[in-house]
Amino acid sequence: ITGLAWTSMGGSVLYIEAGVLEQGEGKGGIRSLTGQLGEVMRESASIAHSCARSVLSKIQPDNRFFSESALHIHVPAGATPKDGPSAGITIATALLSLAMEKPAKKGIAMTGELSLTGRVLPIGGIKEKAIAAKRAKIKEIILPEGNRRDWKELPQEVKDGLDAHFVKVYDEVFEACFGNPAQIKWQEQEEKASVV
Repeated sequence: ITGLAWTSMGGSVLYIEAGVLEQGEGKGGIRSLTGQLGEVMRESASIAHSCARSVLSKIQPDNRFFSESALHIHVPAGATPKDGPSAGITIATALLSLAMEKPAKKGIAMTGELSLTGRVLPIGGIKEKAIAAKRAKIKEIILPEGNRRDWKELPQEVKDGLDAHFVKVYDEVFEACFGNPAQIKWQEQEEKASVV
């Protein structure tokens, strides 16, 4: 999943990867975080995991992925230290993509701090992150509603070619990346329905 980050050199694209280390009863949780992540980013990963669990329990109540999967979250470019809260929505999206076995929409990048209750909080570096998205040929970006004013104040040449979605809660991020949650079926639910 593609995130957007601010660095001392300007904005950059940040890729978040999630994988399963092992599965089984009682094995759920984040087992490993790699990619030279700072303490704030590690906390963001923990909050994103809790939020993703909550979202999945609403849309696929029988899906036990998070309670039975030991997870590894990795942010490539391991030689570069990374920190800050703005990867929260990106990490949650990577985890949900893995849990549902459903890829997120292509050509979209995001940035936003995630609260434990699923609120998307404003972040800094909007201009640098927008420029990074354009350099990476990304057409759509997801930004916190609290940054709408920052977006409006950007020069038009920075905004040209970018479709910005402003979100207040994670459910809106989910819909932009995966579509309407009511239309997402879980494979096991489909199998149960065909057996009956």
